[in-house]
Amino acid sequence: MDEVLIASVIASTLRVSAPLLLCAMAGVLSERAGVIDLGLEGKMLFAAFAAAATASVTQSTGLGLLAAVVVASAASMLHGFACVTHRGDQVVSGIALNMIAAGLTVVLGIAWFQQGGQTPPIAPDVRLTALAAGFAEPQPGHWLAAVLGHGLLSHNALVYAAFLMVAAVWFFLERTRPGLRLRAVGENPAMVEAAGMSVQGLRYQALLMNGALCGLAGAYLTLAQNASFSPNMTAGRGYIALAAMIFGKWKPLPTLGACLLFGFLDAMAIRLQGVQLPSIGEVPVQLIQALPYILTVVLLAGFIGSAVAPKALGRPYVKER
Repeated sequence: MDEVLIASVIASTLRVSAPLLLCAMAGVLSERAGVIDLGLEGKMLFAAFAAAATASVTQSTGLGLLAAVVVASAASMLHGFACVTHRGDQVVSGIALNMIAAGLTVVLGIAWFQQGGQTPPIAPDVRLTALAAGFAEPQPGHWLAAVLGHGLLSHNALVYAAFLMVAAVWFFLERTRPGLRLRAVGENPAMVEAAGMSVQGLRYQALLMNGALCGLAGAYLTLAQNASFSPNMTAGRGYIALAAMIFGKWKPLPTLGACLLFGFLDAMAIRLQGVQLPSIGEVPVQLIQALPYILTVVLLAGFIGSAVAPKALGRPYVKER
């Protein structure tokens, strides 16, 4: 049965990593443009609620995804309005966005659905399901079918989109002229302005892409991973994605490795529940659930090496006259 365990851990790692990847790529785009985004958690939460509420009412997967992207993008534009246009404190704005999302989603859920802040369950035919349904269960006794089939081919479209997005963001930042401009505005906005380009415009473009990716990450939580929205269901994933981005030094490919590490640890934590260890007994569930967050603190406390942020990160740009 070893192949079943390995296939299940691989599949769980990829599924858990998908929303982290989408959210972390959103953070990479925003922060490489010079805008700190601590509001990833709040945008994911807004998007998860919008996707679940819309999909459960309209019975449409597409409308649920669209609502998530629109709502998260609107939240991202609000962050830009406060920080880019009015040069507000980017950290305060991001934290405020998280607090607003945590409260407003519950209030709207109670007002609209009268279920304690939850949304009605999403119908199975509306949820995102595996593209290759035949690999939904691992096949014992067949290593290739189990590991390759269930481990890698048993996922829904958003899981594959999340990994493709890593390549897309890398190509955009490293191989395209708009990506070069976005990176430049996070390093030396005065030079960008001198070249005749709008610093504010480029940062808003980065935030718009940021919002779209956060929307997909939030939609994944309710349309694929769970069957409905529940209060604070993001459970710190936005902060973990932020830590993965810093661990990856604001670069897409190293960030992918960090997200897979967090996803693997989370998958193993699920497998360890109820396991009896020699001389210790059953592993406490609370300790298992805390492992991804403990790893976040340990890595950020000094085991990630020198992570050099973009030079203009967090600095409001004032146009020189």
